[in-house]
This record gives sequence, C-alpha cells and structure tokens, in this order.
Amino acid sequence: MLLVVAAFIVAFVLLLYMISPLISPKPLKLNGAHVVVTGGSSGIGKCIAIECYRQGAFITLVARDETKLLQAKKEVEKFAINDKQVVLCISVDVSSDYNQVESVIKQAQEKLGPVDMLVNCAGTSVSGKFEEVEVDRFKIKPYNIYVTVAYPPDTDTPGLAEENKTKPLETKLISETSGVCQPEQVAKIVVRDAVQGNFNSSVGPDGYMLSALTCGMSPVTSITEALQQIITMGLFRTIALFYLGSFDSIVRRCMIQREQSKSADKRE
Repeated sequence: MLLVVAAFIVAFVLLLYMISPLISPKPLKLNGAHVVVTGGSSGIGKCIAIECYRQGAFITLVARDETKLLQAKKEVEKFAINDKQVVLCISVDVSSDYNQVESVIKQAQEKLGPVDMLVNCAGTSVSGKFEEVEVDRFKIKPYNIYVTVAYPPDTDTPGLAEENKTKPLETKLISETSGVCQPEQVAKIVVRDAVQGNFNSSVGPDGYMLSALTCGMSPVTSITEALQQIITMGLFRTIALFYLGSFDSIVRRCMIQREQSKSADKRE
C-alpha cells in the first residue's frame, strides 16, 4: 500500500513537472529587445545593461550623472554582437518629476521601439540606526512596475561603498556572514530570471532561502517553483531560526561592547 501511495506521489510530481512549461511565462528573447535600465551608470544596473547588450538588446541607460552615463555607454558598447545595436543615454532623476520621466521614456521608445524590459536599479541604501534617519528619507515611489523582484546580496558596487560609511557595526558584522558578490554575477542571474519571467530572483543559497521564506501571497511562475516553496518552507524556517539566533548574539555582543566603552569613558 505504501509503495502504491509513493508511486502515485512520484507520478503526480513528474506530471506537474512535465506540464509546468505549458503554464510558465514565455521567455523573452533579448536579441533585438529594448531594455531600459534606471540607475544604469554604475553598479548592478550597468552590469545588467552589459549582460543584456551582449545578448543583442538595445539599451536605454537612465541616471542622473551625465558624465557617468557617457562613460557607462562606452563600456556597454564594447560588448556589441552586431552593428545595429544602440545604447541611448538619458540624464534624469527618476525620483523627482514623473512627467519628465514619462517624457524621456517616450522619446526613448520613439528611437528604439516599445520597452520590452524595464530594470529599476536607481537608488541607494541609507544606512544608520532607525531613530537617527531623517524623516525626509522615507518616501513612497508609486510609479515603478516590478515584474521580477530581485534579492541581491551585498554586491561590490559604489553604492555598497557609500552604504558602508554609515552602516552600524551590528549590520556590518551580520552582512559579513554572507560575503560580497561581484556585480557581473548578480547581473547574469537577474537578467536570466527576468527573461524567463520569474517573479523572484535570488543569488546564492541565502537569497534562495529568503525568497522562499518571504513568498507569502506572491505569484509563482511554475508549478515546480510552488512545490519547492511548499516542501522547503519548514526546513528553511528552521535554518532561519539559527540565523536569527546568531544575529541576536552579534547585536548583544555589540551592545555589551558599547556599554563597556561608555563605562570606560566615564571613568576617564
């Protein structure tokens, strides 16, 4: 009886695996596609632009700094696979005036055609203790449309270097437990998942675990993905509890060190 049940479960899983491609999103062909990358002048954004360009895409780079944009344009153009490809640069602050952003995107579409993929990489991380962060840092951006949600780890970019200047010691120690990735590696994975229509894009085992634990009511793009989330949820939650214990220990040690330092200062 148990063998029959096991065989039925295996057959059912195999059937779901076989029909999964029938309901999954149709992969996007980047050759000839128009890809718009905000924050495309540096870091992960620039590397995503390069990865798409080397697969034949037309690129629109959007960023504030015109000098960095032109430099990024030269770097991206080195990876052309045909002489028809174009890299268009648009200098605009996507967080300031939506009408202006809409206008420049329309200009880009007039030159390179409809946007097939929009990659939102603009912005930086503001590090610091919650109570010390200025109120005007908290803003809502209601106009971005997210197709693929990426979970990039700490990545060796100018943004991370800027973030580390104000990052509390506790956060630094916690971040160091997972290491630092290269932007080229992150870009390859994000582009791959975006092209395949995956809702979640994660890098490494920690990123995959995070995406599974936080999936909640998020959509799935294949039955296989849904099964993986269902099966691994309990295991990942158990592992996460050990992570949380380690993180709590780091925070407590830093708090003790801070208190000891204050006591030593008072004695002096």
